[in-house]
Amino acid sequence: MKKMTVQILRVLLIISILVDQNCLLKAQTEPSDTSKKRLRLFEEETPLEITLRFDLTTYFRIKPQEDYLKANLTIHLNNNDSLSRDVRLKTRGVFRNQYCYYPPIELNFKKTDFGYTDLDSINKLKLVTQCSSGKFKQDYILREYLVYKLFNVLTDTSFRVRLLTINYVDSENKRKPEKQTGFFLEPVERLLARANSVQIKTENLTQKSIVPAIMDRFAIFNYMIGNYDWAVPNQHNVLVIRPLDANPNQMDIAIPHDFDWTGIVNASYAIPAEIIGTENVRERIFFGVCRTREVFNNDLDLFLARKMDFYRVINEFPYIDQRDKKDITKYLDGFYNQLEGNRDAILYNLLTSCKKIN
Repeated sequence: MKKMTVQILRVLLIISILVDQNCLLKAQTEPSDTSKKRLRLFEEETPLEITLRFDLTTYFRIKPQEDYLKANLTIHLNNNDSLSRDVRLKTRGVFRNQYCYYPPIELNFKKTDFGYTDLDSINKLKLVTQCSSGKFKQDYILREYLVYKLFNVLTDTSFRVRLLTINYVDSENKRKPEKQTGFFLEPVERLLARANSVQIKTENLTQKSIVPAIMDRFAIFNYMIGNYDWAVPNQHNVLVIRPLDANPNQMDIAIPHDFDWTGIVNASYAIPAEIIGTENVRERIFFGVCRTREVFNNDLDLFLARKMDFYRVINEFPYIDQRDKKDITKYLDGFYNQLEGNRDAILYNLLTSCKKIN
């Protein structure tokens, strides 16, 4: 009886091992189910390589902003795996659409099943492109990407970005493939979901509509990076949102975007309008609403506290050379040298150039 029990246990053990081995073999040979996976499109820092195949001749010649072009998007997940889907695209933007050889792109993912939850939840995705070929234009796009990362230091209620290597391939086989740099800009809908907020588009907004501390942070940040190309009233390069759990008297939140016309980027085409009164975009000008000296002084303390974080973002960014890093940090030095050594000079600029809004 005892020997029979031992034999039964041995048989059960062998069956268990065979079942486990069969399950392991099945897991290794069957295709993995990606239906619940996330690509972590805006959570990862590593540049993502993509290939866009479409009619480049039409894109360059017409720069279609109304009708979409058929395209194929390949996302290179790693050296051995990729994901290809048919999508649609059109150009977007105003100045860059007219000026750039490669105008910015809007990708339409509607009804496209990628098999990744974060991609499948996106209908439209903005692609910020390198304006044209060449190192200088690549530097501009990398610098603009860095500005988004700098604002991320101040608040998570900001646009996330994902750096890209883009392979352009002509679907008509009339042009040679080209490799450039760009980045994806987080869709507004995703930012709104993260912030549990809704977008406010009314035209009667002013800086007085924004939470004061947030408006000051916004305006001083743009002063620090040398950006005057923004306005709250018509939401020019500004996203305005309102928390869903806000009370009826709750004020709004302003989030900046589009930083190519800034002192940090220092693009050759960024020439200030005569009405601005500056000779180049590296001259800082404050466009924020007027506050008291005490309020501005407290606002500046936040930027002093974040100084090392700003410099760390720049110095640890591996995709620009030391010459560009030195230029960017030197430009920031112009702000921080005054902030630490002669704060009265910055306070004077804020107090004398601020906007008086009733």
